[in-house]
Amino acid sequence: MLLRAKTKEFRARYNMSQSDLAKKVGVRRETIGNLENGKYNPSLKLAFDIAMLFEVSIEEIFEYIPD
Repeated sequence: MLLRAKTKEFRARYNMSQSDLAKKVGVRRETIGNLENGKYNPSLKLAFDIAMLFEVSIEEIFEYIPD
């Protein structure tokens, strides 16, 4: 299963760096980078934390890409 993360787009709207987002959701900056590069699928908790931070649904941030 692959998820396409739109975190980079949301970070741009909020003028937020990868490091800023990582600190706010309690992960390392590398985790956010890997998420945005498609190398990492978030845990359900991380997906919820990011969605709640940007005040949107998980589906607005993460898009499921079938194999």
